[in-house]
Amino acid sequence: MFSSVIIKIELINKGVTTHNMKLLNLIFFLYLPLCALANENRFVIESEAMKLKVEQVADGFGVPWGIAVLSSNELLITEREGAIKIFYIDKSKAVTLKNTPDVLVDGQGGMLDVVLAPDFNTSSWVYFTYVKDVNGEGATVLARAKVKDHKLSGWQELLVTESATSQNYHFGSRITFDEAGHVYFSVGDRGVRPSAQDRSNHAGTIIRLNSDGSIPKDNPFNKVPHNTKQTMKKPSVLPEIWSYGHRNPQGMAYDLENKRLWSIEHGPRGGDEINLIRPANNYGWPVISHGKEYWGPVSVGEATHRDDISAPVKVYIPSIAPGSLIYYAGDALPGWKGNLLSGALKLRHINRIVLDRDGLFLKEERILEDLDERIRALTQSPQGLIYFTTDSGKIYRISPYDKLPHYN
Repeated sequence: MFSSVIIKIELINKGVTTHNMKLLNLIFFLYLPLCALANENRFVIESEAMKLKVEQVADGFGVPWGIAVLSSNELLITEREGAIKIFYIDKSKAVTLKNTPDVLVDGQGGMLDVVLAPDFNTSSWVYFTYVKDVNGEGATVLARAKVKDHKLSGWQELLVTESATSQNYHFGSRITFDEAGHVYFSVGDRGVRPSAQDRSNHAGTIIRLNSDGSIPKDNPFNKVPHNTKQTMKKPSVLPEIWSYGHRNPQGMAYDLENKRLWSIEHGPRGGDEINLIRPANNYGWPVISHGKEYWGPVSVGEATHRDDISAPVKVYIPSIAPGSLIYYAGDALPGWKGNLLSGALKLRHINRIVLDRDGLFLKEERILEDLDERIRALTQSPQGLIYFTTDSGKIYRISPYDKLPHYN
């Protein structure tokens, strides 16, 4: 539409006759709907912090659960149904990778998150979480592999978590890395509430490992026994656990500048939480919660706070149903630098959280509500652009606004 207006102005300046202009008006009248159709997936939005350009770059995926940026032209997409794909932006083409693992696709379970290793440019490692069938039950797994020639190679299961149940929900699971290269990933309570307070299993926890899957010596519950016979016994507290008492954390992000680990998790009916994650801390589920039971207006747990349990930084009532979390550290969108961004599934928007220097909540903003999409995953590109996925199978890109949107 903008190009048609510009052309018309140029023709007037060149002295086109009135008769010919009437003919041009008819042409523009017929042309404008086509132009609008071509650009209907590209639009400008106004955040409180700045104007932004939003573009749909892909469509037709299953539920695109995870997304990572391989290059300025390549996106790595996981579909909950089990496939892993590379999407070429310039060709609008997706290629399904070969040699993917067997995935248990059931309820909320399937192929889940994907994140590039911090040293990806040299190591080529890509990290995945997914659900595996363990003796007929589903468990969350962390694995890694390399991508070459549209195939996965060197597949390694780094941890098959002690979280298997017959329930088909609350698997977690997002992945992030800290400044030292430790990998964190989350596991939901697996539909068994008391498990989140039982540290002899991984359900309802955030796990911290070295990049090769080994257990860091400074993990808070890593008490390695010296007796060989003792090592054969299952410990009362699993040494991979970094924090516990989580319901279903489906978003995690690490702030490299301030060395802070953030998580966002689903509450029940109300009570979604953003938490600042500290080692060995208990985040309360199901002992404390701001949520209500699904079957009635009855509080979950004994209270909303307890002195020996870490309180959330932010609570959502009613629930937004958070599906992801990133800490924006780029320069392309300066108004959002230092903010947390989460995709909302139930209330269908991007949730922007502004924090103070100490990591305390200041305010929130709800963006892209008019898009009316269940926003599943977000990621930041090396250039500072944001890509996000929707449960309807679309991929969008958020980039800076330049006076008028540029439609290439």
